[in-house]
Amino acid sequence: MEEKEIQTTGPIELFYDAFRASPIGIALENLEGQPVFVNPALCSMLGFSEEEMCNKHCVEFSPPEDAEKDWALFEQLRAGSIDHYHLDKRFFRRDGSLIWGRLSISLLNSRPSPVVVAMVEDITARKRAEQELSQSNERLHLIMEAGGIGGWEWEIQSGRNVWFGQKHAQLGTKAEANAPTPESFWERVHPEDHAWLRNAVEKAMQNHEELKAEFRVVWPDGKVHWLQSQARFFYTADGAPERMLGTSVDITERKRADETLRESEEKFRSVFRNTGVGMVIVSPEGRFLAANGTFCNYLGYTEEELRAKTVQSVTFADDWPGFSKRLQEALTEGRGFQRFEKRCLHKSGRIVYTESSASVIRNRDGDPQYFVGDVVDITKRKEAEEVLSGISRKLIEAQEQERQRIARELHDDIGQRLALVAVGFDQIRQSTPGLPARVQRQMHELQKQTLDLSTDVQTMSHALHAPKLELLGLVAAMRSMCNEFGEHQRMEIDFTGHDLPNPLPSETSLCLSRVLQEALQNAAKHSGVKHVDVQLRGTTDEIQLIVSDLGKGFDLHTAMKGRGLGLTSMQERVRLLNGTVMIQSKPMGGTTIHVRVPARSEQASQRAVG
Repeated sequence: MEEKEIQTTGPIELFYDAFRASPIGIALENLEGQPVFVNPALCSMLGFSEEEMCNKHCVEFSPPEDAEKDWALFEQLRAGSIDHYHLDKRFFRRDGSLIWGRLSISLLNSRPSPVVVAMVEDITARKRAEQELSQSNERLHLIMEAGGIGGWEWEIQSGRNVWFGQKHAQLGTKAEANAPTPESFWERVHPEDHAWLRNAVEKAMQNHEELKAEFRVVWPDGKVHWLQSQARFFYTADGAPERMLGTSVDITERKRADETLRESEEKFRSVFRNTGVGMVIVSPEGRFLAANGTFCNYLGYTEEELRAKTVQSVTFADDWPGFSKRLQEALTEGRGFQRFEKRCLHKSGRIVYTESSASVIRNRDGDPQYFVGDVVDITKRKEAEEVLSGISRKLIEAQEQERQRIARELHDDIGQRLALVAVGFDQIRQSTPGLPARVQRQMHELQKQTLDLSTDVQTMSHALHAPKLELLGLVAAMRSMCNEFGEHQRMEIDFTGHDLPNPLPSETSLCLSRVLQEALQNAAKHSGVKHVDVQLRGTTDEIQLIVSDLGKGFDLHTAMKGRGLGLTSMQERVRLLNGTVMIQSKPMGGTTIHVRVPARSEQASQRAVG
């Protein structure tokens, strides 16, 4: 490029020095858009040398999508339609990267020909900051939209008010409505909240405090919504309030939920306090947290006295292990329990029989907070059951005595007499050889029938009173019973018995023996099969008898309503031993009778008959 001569004497030299030293990029271009002079700042900004800059056209520094618009403005300048313009635009650097510049173009009508002065200020950092701010604002907008957050900025001196985010939605207004004002907000505030909210705003502003408030607003359609707001004031250097910036969220649903919860708690409190059933709230550790009047009356304590006690301290010692196990299972397995019977201790020392049910209340994390339990005093019911048990015990006792009497009469009297009749037939037949053969056969048949009848009487006698139970013990007696019953009924009965405690209370042996008799009789009559399984097993705590067949089965509900007393008698005998009977049966599905009775002699002797 030819060296351009510029006179640099006097004021011209000063202008030239300013051109070269200016931190703003400057280019002098002809009307064709060709740079003639460029200063070092512009060369540094775009990464080109002065010679390279002057060999390019001005639009070559613009991205393709901007070049057409840039040249259109330049042509308006050249045509005299405009004499200057300003715009923010992008420029290509030598390395291909883009920067942002603030371009100012002016047309100078100098001689001999007009000159275009282009000044470029590097605003890349500002543009990046604006872009980051825009992205940040966009993210904030999305967060506010997603979170249902509304915001506002109130310029206190000018009264200018800006709402953003969900603020319009929270007040039931439309975003395209007239510009919001402080008055348009106060128009929406519920009349009952208006005065105190204004006072709260004024107090926070005067005391330089943060404002936090929950209040109601009334939408144009009359609906009432709750808002939770938080705001901060900003002040001028002399301490005058300048602006207020705040956010709010719609908490209507939460308020409704709180109200529903409050009503629910109030109902629960009313039921808890006034119900005729004892109710308690107990900590996971077993301490009383609350008790209603009914429960306090059960045990003779005041609620204050119970709060100083634990569930264990008012539970009968023998019943605590079982009840404690239920409480722990409820905590670990996440379920409550129903109708657990246990004895409690009255303040006076007497025993109160109770029936308890409980549920575990947990927090959102699933941690147990407390038990809510209902307790019923069943002492009178237990006393009535004891009276009935006493009557049942005496009836069964009388029944057993009558069985023994009939068994003795059958064995010692009728059995012996039938045996004598059979002997008499035989003697007559042998002492009278001249009897016709037909008479001999008849007498022989009568003798056989008499002997069979004597055997049946003897079997009946043993069924009414089994001496083998006392002589041989329960296992041997049951095995013998199964063998004899099987032979008599032509059935196959598989018996297994083991692990029985020794000694076994006589009342327990008698109860299980009678249950087995009844079960075998039912199987023979109703099952329709010739095979029955009998299992007798025991532990140190209990004895189990299981009788099962694969026969026709029956409907248990219908059977219990029938005339037969077999199942009822079976259950009553077991109940008197404080045991349980579980009967599983359904038509064509077989039958299983599962009996469990305690093995401890002391407990059995308290409950069973002799």
